[in-house]
Amino acid sequence: MKKMKEKTQNEKAWDYAIGIVQVEGIRPSDDFLELVEKEKRGELTNEDIRAVLVKKYTVVSGETAS
Repeated sequence: MKKMKEKTQNEKAWDYAIGIVQVEGIRPSDDFLELVEKEKRGELTNEDIRAVLVKKYTVVSGETAS
């Protein structure tokens, strides 16, 4: 029961955060939204998402990493 409550709270937190961003007129990328869905399903952790984003957006030798 506790895990289900935590999962529901986590999903609500993500939905709220994405909603706040969208209110500002910014649409999160499909890649980011897929990472969020995987985190909601328990396939990734917040730390996994962070690592993916850092790798994707870190500048290496004057170029963005892909």
